[in-house]
Amino acid sequence: MKIQSTMTGNKENSHIGHARTYIAFDVVARYLKYKGYSVFYLQNITDVDDKIIQRAAEKGANPRSLARRFEQRYLEDMRALGVTNVNYYARATEHIPEIIGQIERLSELGFAYETESGIYFDESRFQDFGKLSHQSAEDLMKHRIEPDPTKRNPGDFSLWKKRQDGEEVTWDSPWGKGRPGWHIEDTAITETYFGAQYDIHGGAMDLIFPHHEAEIAQMEATSGKKPLVGYWMHTGFLNVKGEKMSKSLGNFTTIRNMLQKYEADAFRFFVLLAHYRSLIDFSEEALEQAQKSLERIRQAAKIIEEQLEAAPQSSALEEINLSIDQCIDPSVAEAKARFLDSMDNDFNTPYALRAVFDLVREVNRRINEKTISRKGLQDASELLREFGEILGLRFNAAGKKPEEKAEVATDRLIELLIEMRQKLREKKEWQLADEIRARLNELDIVIEDAKAGGGKYTVKETDR
Repeated sequence: MKIQSTMTGNKENSHIGHARTYIAFDVVARYLKYKGYSVFYLQNITDVDDKIIQRAAEKGANPRSLARRFEQRYLEDMRALGVTNVNYYARATEHIPEIIGQIERLSELGFAYETESGIYFDESRFQDFGKLSHQSAEDLMKHRIEPDPTKRNPGDFSLWKKRQDGEEVTWDSPWGKGRPGWHIEDTAITETYFGAQYDIHGGAMDLIFPHHEAEIAQMEATSGKKPLVGYWMHTGFLNVKGEKMSKSLGNFTTIRNMLQKYEADAFRFFVLLAHYRSLIDFSEEALEQAQKSLERIRQAAKIIEEQLEAAPQSSALEEINLSIDQCIDPSVAEAKARFLDSMDNDFNTPYALRAVFDLVREVNRRINEKTISRKGLQDASELLREFGEILGLRFNAAGKKPEEKAEVATDRLIELLIEMRQKLREKKEWQLADEIRARLNELDIVIEDAKAGGGKYTVKETDR
């Protein structure tokens, strides 16, 4: 099973809207693995585009170094949220030959043309353009993508941007120095790892047009094979108290800021209470309610474990005499069936969670009435563990506070940075290596390089 989604690396701090999308796809990957599929989840990283270059200019930074910094912060956020099922992160800048090769084939087939500013995809040559977003030719004409008087059609989008005066981030190509357009990065990467067709592609709803439409046009035009993917999955938007999240409205919340106040599992639980395609409305009250609901499940799991410790062991004869139908407690079997049916129905997590709540309620009732066997308690405990693994939630134990998890991860992150810095030194990329060292020094983390390579670090006690 091949799954692909895009991580745009032009933001210093990912926000909770991004988190909603990546949590949803992490659960998709988890469930497919649970069902026995071999899953390859590829995530593309857009580490060169107009926004990155603009931000680097504003900060007086190197665009590539800035993109790596943004990428690292994103990966840290994903680990904190339990988004751990991506098999490979593919950077656009590490696939320039594949990008150029795909553009050359599009040009040879008559789908691309050159202007003084770059190479463009000729939208008029691809008759199916708009089939994903269900837009007519008239609707498409209303959009003005990348205004450029040298283009044949207003909707034509760039495949390769020729170098402008002062631009540093460029690569050699048959059309001179330049850099890739956004859309071509994704199809060149997915073709490299998946071929011309694969199973699932997705992202947030705002990527349907023009990004995913452009991907379809590029790959299907290049290969002549349809469809590009078997299933498109798009997550709904995340609003804040009924309004679109934006910095101008003052309701913009980054993942990092959210995790300073709330447990990661509480936010993940909040996200999964809605279907991935639904609009969800974020508020502190809703997140606090999600935390309380999660704690009710955890409390039930704790009671089950306590009951198991106190319950007498079943005899060997009792275990042997269990019929096939009794091998799993009936209440547990029903909850499992309902949970799996919900997940099989377009990954319907809110209905799956309803099955979890019903199981907890039924087990609590039977514990109070003393009508549940040790086997029933064991089955319930095991099923809660299974449900938790599928959803990426800890039902059987209380979650750690954000600051506790951060403290545990600190040493590992420092070691990773030192290792990355050493590799940069071996490649004689002194500027970036020195920048890492300087930034660590700002955090009172002092690196002492060994003569034979590698190094050690010390941290001021006052900062621990």
